[in-house]
Amino acid sequence: QVELVESGGGSVQPGGSLRLSCEASGSIFSPNVMGWYRQAPGEQRELVAVLFTGGVKKYADSVTGRFTISGDNAENTVYLQMTSLKPEDTAVYYCHFRPLYKGYEYWGQGTQVTVSS
Repeated sequence: QVELVESGGGSVQPGGSLRLSCEASGSIFSPNVMGWYRQAPGEQRELVAVLFTGGVKKYADSVTGRFTISGDNAENTVYLQMTSLKPEDTAVYYCHFRPLYKGYEYWGQGTQVTVSS
């Protein structure tokens, strides 16, 4: 059993920055994939960034060069540093955890990010 808790969301102007955090607790099996997804009103949930055990990172084309995912293995925490934010980045951002070689996954409750003038 794993619980994920996100924090760090808020409202910023275009061009601003935010840093999201996701703290995991429970049976944190390794290797695994940690990720961030987002969902805007009326839209499907989409992948933003993922971090594999070992440090390999992948990003959606829309955020490449602007967002950075990182992790603190000692504290079971993953971060998403967001810069040069655009109005189209507005969404609820969700933390995601999937152990490799296991048949289950976990989601956080989500944190709102709003980018507007």
